[in-house]
Parts: sequence; structure tokens; C-alpha cells
Amino acid sequence: MAASVITLSGAPGHRFNKPLQGSIRLLTGLGVEGDAHCGETVKHRSRVAVDPTQPNLRQVHLLHAELLDELNAAGFDVAPGQMGENVLTRGLDLLALPVGARLRLGADALVEITGLRNPCAQIEAFRPGLLAAVLGRDAQGRIVRKAGIMGIVLEAGEICPKDAIDVTLPALPHRALERV
Repeated sequence: MAASVITLSGAPGHRFNKPLQGSIRLLTGLGVEGDAHCGETVKHRSRVAVDPTQPNLRQVHLLHAELLDELNAAGFDVAPGQMGENVLTRGLDLLALPVGARLRLGADALVEITGLRNPCAQIEAFRPGLLAAVLGRDAQGRIVRKAGIMGIVLEAGEICPKDAIDVTLPALPHRALERV
């Protein structure tokens, strides 16, 4: 199955859920036009409190639809946009991508992956037990974060559902994703 965009979401205010959009526009160096996290410097409230001048490495939140499938099979009623993602994908193992991987979304938009989304307490308030469901441990006992990945916009463009996603990996050695 080829990787593709399933749904798109954005919201001007800081909220956990984001309403679905027919399309979104990515702005170079800023993020999703009209979204609360759009900007050159960090917009996530906890990070702003620490240092509002740090660069925004969380301009675009991408989530794999396969996670929603897994969560719904486990009894969580979670629909697209309800995890706060901007781009819901299918057919691409987002969590296996290295830092610096580039995703061409549709014809024009280009996003560079910066790291993993670190799920917060809001996810637990949304659905009790959901935080534990999006966190796990690997064979070495390290925390596995499954709540999507974050990226920055290198090239602007409009994205629509069903747009193809093409991946370009960075030069070796690859660096595993960490929380950003």
C-alpha cells in the first residue's frame, strides 16, 4: 500500500481535539496556516513557559491511522482529529523514520521530521486509559511513544486527503526519533 494522507486537521486555539479540514496549507518555517502551533518559535504552552524563544520543532503533528485502528480495537472511541494531529497518514511507519527524514506531502509541501510527540495528561483526560495505550516499553525497557511524530515545514504547499506521501531518508548513520 502506498503511503497517503487520510485526513487533515487544524485549530486556531490551543485545544486537544482539532476539527477536520478539507485541506490545510503548510507555510515554510511556520507550520499549518491558522493552527495554534504555527510559528517560528515554540507554541506548545509548557515549552513556552520554559523558553519562548526556542525554535518550533513541532510545527506539524503527523499521526498514523494504524494507531487509531489499534486504539479502537482496544475499545477506545477515537476518531481522526481527536488526538490533535494535523495530518493523519496510512501506509507509512512514521515511528520508524529517523530524524531528518523528509516527507513530500502532495505535489509541493515538504516536511522534515524532528522527533516524537510526547503525549501529555490531556490525552488521559480525553479518554481514561489512553495515555497508557499510547505508551509502551521495548525489549530493553525503554519507553515507546506511539502518539505520532513532529516536523518542520521546509517547503510550503496545500495538502488534501488522498495526497501521496513520498519519503526521502537522510544520509547514514540514521538517528532514532526522540521526543521533542
